Amino acid sequence: MTQWIIQPPSHGSIREVVAFIDSARRGLFPMLADSPMPKDLAHFAQTYLEGEGHFLEARDQGRLIAGVGYLPYDQRFAQLDYHDKRVVEVVRLFVLPEYRRHGLAAALFAALRDYARAAAVECLYLHTHPFLPGAIRFWERQGFAVIDVEDDPVWRTTHMEHWLAIEAVGLSETA
Repeated sequence: MTQWIIQPPSHGSIREVVAFIDSARRGLFPMLADSPMPKDLAHFAQTYLEGEGHFLEARDQGRLIAGVGYLPYDQRFAQLDYHDKRVVEVVRLFVLPEYRRHGLAAALFAALRDYARAAAVECLYLHTHPFLPGAIRFWERQGFAVIDVEDDPVWRTTHMEHWLAIEAVGLSETA
């Protein structure tokens, strides 16, 4: 079995990480092929290494094979009310196809969740889409629950959340 290393990216690897994530993003969403670089990727160091976001990469013998991050939730979906909570949005989970179905995405997310817990995050939020094979089921296996599905016939944006405080209470009750 392949052994990978999960770690925050270094300042020196930012260009490589941004190119990897942007390429994967454009591959999954061809309609974004001509769109500008998203703000979080354009300002990667300020967003993920120096700001309130966090990012992890996975490498196999030095080769970048996956990444995931989180950002402070920006309240952009009116139907979600997280105003009085410390909520972050899980973003940019991409794994090279040959590394899928080996537990890497789950391990990468578990490391990100542990970092969020240590940073006193209360809730992890994300959204995904049914046309991404296995995405909703994957996130459900990671402890997320579907809280809303938008009516848009193309995107069917599926909003999900995972409350860390509830999980922590459950762990302390069984200890």
